[in-house]
Amino acid sequence: MLVTWVVVPTCLPIVLRRCHVCAAGRFRANGKFRVNANHKLIDAWLLALCTTCGDTVKLTVLERVNVRSVRPELLDRLHRNDPGLAAELLQDPVLRRRNRIALDWDGAWRLDTGGSDHLDREVVDVSVRFAARIPIRPARLVAEGFGLSRAEVERLITEGNLVSAVRLSGKLSGDFTFTLKR
Repeated sequence: MLVTWVVVPTCLPIVLRRCHVCAAGRFRANGKFRVNANHKLIDAWLLALCTTCGDTVKLTVLERVNVRSVRPELLDRLHRNDPGLAAELLQDPVLRRRNRIALDWDGAWRLDTGGSDHLDREVVDVSVRFAARIPIRPARLVAEGFGLSRAEVERLITEGNLVSAVRLSGKLSGDFTFTLKR
C-alpha cells in the first residue's frame, strides 16, 4: 500500500539578505506590495521587514514595464496585497536572482502524513509530494514522519533498509518516493 505525505508551507519563508541599517541578514515578507506608475510605465515591489530593526527592503517584482503588458489579474493581485502572490513570487528563481536573496524555510512548513496507521507495518512505500518548492533533506522528512532520530534514519539508509530512486542525502524540493523496510 502506498502512503502519501504532503509537505505544506505554513507561512512565508524568511528572506536572507543583508540589512543596510543594522547589518542583520533576515527579513520577514508580510505579503504587502508597493506599486508605482509613472505615465505608461509601472514598477512593483514586494516589501519585507528586517527582523532586527524593522527597516523595509523592496524586492523588485516589476521594473519599468509598460502597463499594457501586465496581465490585469496580476495587477489586481498586486493592488490587493495578495499573500498567495507573495508566496509564488518568493519561489520564483528569477526574482530571487534579480534581488540577490535566498530563502530560509525553517519553521515555515509542516509534514502532513495523513495519520499514523502506517507506522507499524514491516514494509512501507511512501510518496512525498511538495505543495511548494521547499528544499528539505529527505532524511529529515523520514525522521519526522516516522518519529525516528536522524541518526537512526542514516543507519537505515546505510543498511539498505531505506531506499529511493533519488539521492536521500542533500536537499530535495520535488516529489519523490521511498521504501522503508523494518
